Amino acid sequence: MNISNKLTILRIVLTFICIGLILKNDLAGLCWAALVFLLASLTDFLDGFLARRKKLTSDFGRLMDPIADKILIVGVFCAFLQLGVINAWMVSLIMLREFIVTGMRLYGLNKGIVLEAKKLGKHKTFSQIIGICVIFFTLILSKFLPSSRGVYFLYHRFIPIIMWYIVIITLFSGIYYFWVNRKAIKTF
Repeated sequence: MNISNKLTILRIVLTFICIGLILKNDLAGLCWAALVFLLASLTDFLDGFLARRKKLTSDFGRLMDPIADKILIVGVFCAFLQLGVINAWMVSLIMLREFIVTGMRLYGLNKGIVLEAKKLGKHKTFSQIIGICVIFFTLILSKFLPSSRGVYFLYHRFIPIIMWYIVIITLFSGIYYFWVNRKAIKTF
């Protein structure tokens, strides 16, 4: 097993550690969860970089890398949902897009057709990561200053705005993905 594949597996393990720390819902747990999330996000970048740079691509990596990405993002959003920070319908739409697009990519891969991630999809992933970091920051700040008006604004106004943006860019990137790959998808 090459280093890229090991990083992919590490990302999945880190996801479950991160979720457990989020669900503790205390200052220390949230701080550690944020650090674990950042580390897991870094492995996403690093495994792709190493696979391309050192030509370490493999069938396992092509299969598991997108799945590991979805486990990380959807898992953390579900943990935030459990804490009541974000809305279930938003997480449901994000999950729907992620699972449909990933399923289509994996099905295409099985048929020998590569449906590449597009720039908008990469922007979507980056937006999700930044949004999660902002939510972590807000949750950590709310433990420090529970009655602050600024924290109230972040928690009740800014997080919903960020989540609306994430949902819109996630859905739009999914529609765009299908549009750009429509000829390849018709061959399925």
